[in-house]
This record gives sequence, C-alpha cells and structure tokens, in this order.
Amino acid sequence: MSVDLNPDSVHEECTEWLHKNWNQELSLREWRERLVDSGWAVPHWPTQWMGKGLPAWSERTVSLALNAIGAPGLPTGVGMSLAAPTILEHGSVDMKSQFLRPTLTGEYSWCQLFSEPGAGSDLAGLSAKATLDGDEWIINGQKVWNTSAHHADYGILLARTDSSVSKHHGITYFVLPMKQEGVMVRPLAQMNYHSSFNEVFMTDARLPKDFVVGDVNAGWTVALATLAHERRFGNIVSRPKVNTGGRAVQEALIEYTEYMETYKWYPQRAGRVDLLVPQLTERELNADPMLRQEVARILAMQKVSGWTADRARAARELGKPPGAEGSVGKLAMSTIARLASLAHGRIAGADGMLMGPDSPATGMVAEVLVSVPGQSIAGGTDEIQHNILGERVLGLPREPQ
Repeated sequence: MSVDLNPDSVHEECTEWLHKNWNQELSLREWRERLVDSGWAVPHWPTQWMGKGLPAWSERTVSLALNAIGAPGLPTGVGMSLAAPTILEHGSVDMKSQFLRPTLTGEYSWCQLFSEPGAGSDLAGLSAKATLDGDEWIINGQKVWNTSAHHADYGILLARTDSSVSKHHGITYFVLPMKQEGVMVRPLAQMNYHSSFNEVFMTDARLPKDFVVGDVNAGWTVALATLAHERRFGNIVSRPKVNTGGRAVQEALIEYTEYMETYKWYPQRAGRVDLLVPQLTERELNADPMLRQEVARILAMQKVSGWTADRARAARELGKPPGAEGSVGKLAMSTIARLASLAHGRIAGADGMLMGPDSPATGMVAEVLVSVPGQSIAGGTDEIQHNILGERVLGLPREPQ
C-alpha cells in the first residue's frame, strides 16, 4: 500500500476508503465481507491473511476511523479475541483458510474449552481425553466456566492425547465443532442470580484429524499464546452508534446487546468503584475521614491501573509481545475489586445485604458483595499470576510441584 507508516496517514487512507465504501444499508455480514476484502478489518495481519501487514498500532487507528464514520467493526467475543489470533499464530495453512475469514465476518462464533472441575489454576492437570480413531479424534471429558458455549459454532479445546509423559507435554489444542450429538451444554446458576457460564460434557464427540492447532502433544505452547491474549489489557468493546441508522448498524447493535447480556454483571465483579463516592454522599458519610481516605486510596489505585493498561496498549501497538503487564493488571484489578467490596460493606453496613429498589444503589451493592470473589479467579487466579511474575519476570525459583 502507498501510505507512510504513521497513524495520521493510515487514518487518512482508511477514512478515504470508508467514505467510498461504507453503505449502512448493507447487511452486517455483507459489510464485514467488504471490510475483510479491503484489508482494513485486520490491518496488522499479514497480507496473505486478509491484512495489510501494518504495525500493531494500526488496529487502534482503524478502529477510531470506523467509529468516526459510524461503521461497525469486527465481531466481539472469543472468536476475535482468542481463537483467531491463536490460529493465525499457530494454525496450519488449511486451518487458517478454513476458520479465519468466517470468524472475521461473524459467520462462526466461538467458545473456550480450557478449565475443568479438577483443572482450573492447574490447567495442565486436565483430564479430558482425545483418542485418534482413523481420520477422527474422539473426545471424552468435561469442561466448565464456558461463556457462550450454548450458542457457539466451535470451541478451542485442550485435551490430553498422551498420558505417559509429563502433564505439560501430553496436551493437544483442538478446534471442536460444538453442534453435534456428542456435546451437551448445561448453564450454571451463579450466587449473584446471573447465569453467564456453562459446563460442557463431551461424550464420544468427534472432530476431524486435522482440526489440531499446532502439533499433537504440543498444545501447552499454543495454550500459553491464548492465555496471553486473554490476560491482555484494553479489550474494549464499543457500542455501535445508533444515530447512524441503517441495517448494518442495527444488526451490529443487536449483536452487541446480545453479547453484553452475558457480561452485564462484570462491573459488579470489578467492585463498582464508580458507586463509592455517590454512596458516601447519599448516606451522608462523605465527612468521615476514615471512609474518605479508604475511597481515595481505591480511586488512586484504579488510576494507576489505568496507566498500566495504557503502557500495555502502547507496547502492543509497537508490536511487542505481551509482557508482565497482563499479570500485573490482573492482580491490580483483583485488589481494587476486593477493596471496593470492603468499602461498600463499610459504607452500607447491614443494608448492603439488601436487594430491591430501596436498597443501597438499588441492589448493586449486594450484587458487588457476591460477585467480587469471581474477579480473583477468572482468567487465572491471583496465585497463578503471582507465580508467573515471580518465576518468569523476577527469576525466582519455581514453586515446588
């Protein structure tokens, strides 16, 4: 392409293309097909895989150009955040050809099948088993905490293919077709009255022999790439601009609303720091020096965590691999959530256990109290993040196995 490699010129050329090609009366799928064909859908991807070979910062530059004109971007969810980047990095040519484009256009939706009832933090201890039978793999086992599994077309799956070697070396990374007789998905009821996750039972489920990402028995390396994407900062989902109208935008808004329904309790899981000052004021406790100091400390930590996120985003835009910021940020979010939950409890007192319109923050405080524990578990427990930082970043001795 003819653009100079700087954000302003990339933004200008992308905007010029959008003005010529954006048509809000297209269906969302038709618009994404056009966007993918242009290379602007994933400008930081290689040119042979629907990109433009631009630096990593071009992803954000193009996103800003799309937002400015009111055009929808790529689908949200596991497909674009985890599955596609992993397949792009580790998948075979045939696998990339089969899965990347339909994921970009939203034709294929995805879920993640990693954790098990007996293998959460110790993910390498998983027991789901894959056995090769001619030209197919047969999968048996159970997965848990699987968001979107109830409607996904495919799942990224870790399963054991060799039990005779150490646990990290006998795992293979698969793509599992979800809509088959051997896969049963069951929703999980949470103590905060939401049901965002599922458990997945695989009984003689089948997948083609070549639906392997990377090499057989080398799935742990591929899984680490996925986990790095999962823990990275800045995966912000933008709400489509409804004032632009048109079929593509309306379909994108429906897609966005359905996607966010699963995550509507996540702000409560993060502690709802934004409610602390209003709750202090409403309960006339904003003159209490201890509570004021506690809330100020939490707000300061949140600000510093935001700067860490900015550094991580800047590093990605420079093309640097994910670093320690993911684990540092994950620990910071857990700490902020716990401190916010404690502060909410001190501000509301016993009333914090109440639900309903007359309760603190119309029940949001009560939801915070029962949702925050999940923050320290999701995406790798705090203990795992400490190990990652201690062993891989600080060079400390490995924890005894």
